[in-house]
Amino acid sequence: MHKTKDIAVVILNWNGQKLLQQFLPSVIKYSDDANIYVADNASTDDSVTFISEHFPTVKIIQNTENGGYAKGYNDALKTVEEPLLCLLNSDIEVTAHWLRPVLDTFNSDVDTAIIQPKILDYKNKSLFEYAGAAGGYIDKYGYPYCRGRIFNTIEEDKAQYNDTEVIFWVSGACFFIRNSVFKNLNGFDESYFAHMEEIDLCWRAFNTNLKAKYVGLSTVFHVGGATLSNTNPKKTYLNFRNSLFTLVKNTDSNVFIRTITRMSLDGIAGIRFLLQLKPQYFFAIIKAHGSFYINLGRILKQRRLLPKQSNYFESKSIVWSYFIKKRTKF
Repeated sequence: MHKTKDIAVVILNWNGQKLLQQFLPSVIKYSDDANIYVADNASTDDSVTFISEHFPTVKIIQNTENGGYAKGYNDALKTVEEPLLCLLNSDIEVTAHWLRPVLDTFNSDVDTAIIQPKILDYKNKSLFEYAGAAGGYIDKYGYPYCRGRIFNTIEEDKAQYNDTEVIFWVSGACFFIRNSVFKNLNGFDESYFAHMEEIDLCWRAFNTNLKAKYVGLSTVFHVGGATLSNTNPKKTYLNFRNSLFTLVKNTDSNVFIRTITRMSLDGIAGIRFLLQLKPQYFFAIIKAHGSFYINLGRILKQRRLLPKQSNYFESKSIVWSYFIKKRTKF
């Protein structure tokens, strides 16, 4: 039976001294005897000095380069030995007893490999937060959505998701995983740099018969967009490109038809951006598709080596459900 001392809370940091100053105290206060690490991604600010001076109990891991979320965690976690990992964004405020329900779930089900708590919006604490909400799912064409958030429609938290439920993917904002599973799956795909790598990892876990769960009795509050704003075209580029990577690598069958359909839907999204007078997002999608073609050979090689499972999706097309049938709640 694991105890809180078996949890490593690992916060990836890049030039985030102000965020650490604001949010690290809540992590220290409410994490009992868990081990807290800050993995610094070659920051150029005074983050490392600040942590050493103000939070001496926090262990510091210094990466030699800024490899983004994926490589940053892969590098940092090589030296972390605790059996349970919590990968925590630096813009997360945790709450009292947030670790206990997660720990109980790991202890009660050996097949549960990955866990996410309830993620609410730090700026409006009655609402779910975009990045993860109450647990993630994916449709037939690789579009992610959540309980509590479908595309840009976000639900108010009315305790409707105060449950423990098997889900498909867990948000990288607060991502619990067994250390052995992370290492057996070879960690995150570093070609992603950032965004969607947690969905890819969860999909690979699913394809090896491991479960991801949402634990609604554990709550955190997430600022969101602290490193890369939702309005940044680079985020659009990474999301669209990495989503295609994930679909091709992990879907079980009819990969050609699914990918062509997905890319066509992306094209419609691009036209919608043009009509909204947002050409920078249209060109971000074009750039994403171009990068996907450049990387296709490598992705297909990965696909041949990975196990597959069917029935990964809950909705055949969340795009159809949301935009045509006007379904806005899970």
